[in-house]
Amino acid sequence: MTPQPAYLLHKRPYRETSALVDVITLEHGRVRAVAQGVQRAGSKSRSKLQPFAPLHLTWVGDGDLKRLRMMETSQSAVLLAGEGLLCGFYANELLTRALPVGLPAGDVFAIYAWAIERLTRPAERATSLRRLEITLLETLDADPVFLDLDDAPLDPSVRYTYLPESRRFMPIAAHLPGWDGRSLKLLARGDWDSPGLAGLSKALTRAALAPLLGNQPLRSRELMQRLGQRRRQGSS
Repeated sequence: MTPQPAYLLHKRPYRETSALVDVITLEHGRVRAVAQGVQRAGSKSRSKLQPFAPLHLTWVGDGDLKRLRMMETSQSAVLLAGEGLLCGFYANELLTRALPVGLPAGDVFAIYAWAIERLTRPAERATSLRRLEITLLETLDADPVFLDLDDAPLDPSVRYTYLPESRRFMPIAAHLPGWDGRSLKLLARGDWDSPGLAGLSKALTRAALAPLLGNQPLRSRELMQRLGQRRRQGSS
């Protein structure tokens, strides 16, 4: 096969010297494979198979679990630290949990590579993660449809809650937690990056992703929450 551009999403030990890995690739989406001997001391592949490093891979196998054959790096890994590193872990965990094995996801791969570069810059982290989440939802045909339950346009003067099972919005009483139709219509136009809509876009993508992630909390999200709590305690 032609070597595939790829990024490592997750790695865990397997038997004595190998590892089970999840990677996202340009043409084949998420691939799960055995990297034989990668845990062995002195293995050349061990230093190559790192998060946030552009890779080129080949593999063999007919089932869902492949075996890596060729592994090359095209450039150094993006250096992330602190909050940026936690954001990178979140992106990796999100794709590992939500993206089915073998589903073509070229757009997700492209946005992932774009987002990882921008996680080094604090001002661009939130926007980068929202773009990745939205692209993933679109690829899985799970992105919000900005209509009510009768497929009618949203009313700017009405308050709504989101129903992931229908991908649509249900009107609610004005005093209940939810979002106003005016803001939702701005998102419907693609204004996901607007600073005034940052809280709404984060909450809405989280609600849309919830059914895809199941009941087990994301470890990376818990770590980010703890970091935020420590920062607030330090400033008080």
